[in-house]
Amino acid sequence: MESPTEMLVSLFERIEIYVRTTFELSKLKLLHTTTIIVTALIARMSVIIMFALFALIMNIGVALFLGELLGKLYYGFFIVAAFYLLAALILHFFMYKWIKKPISDLIIKQALQ
Repeated sequence: MESPTEMLVSLFERIEIYVRTTFELSKLKLLHTTTIIVTALIARMSVIIMFALFALIMNIGVALFLGELLGKLYYGFFIVAAFYLLAALILHFFMYKWIKKPISDLIIKQALQ
């Protein structure tokens, strides 16, 4: 039969093993969640970058086309710039609804999977 001291030592050893195991499990869960979030964001960012490059080249083409129609190339660039100013103002007023909230929801959804 074990003495109370030996039982306490055994209990503390088991508690120590349990705490280490729980800590390791938490680290692995965090790593898994982080990996899911980062890979989802990288995938979406690569699509966004490709779309941005497409949009940039398309905007230059539209600006040159409009400028040619209006007689001076810089008129086309002014029109495209004015369009983006208007779009930026609209986006500024609806930023939370259209950008912040969906991205926050996406990150939370990915983290809870």
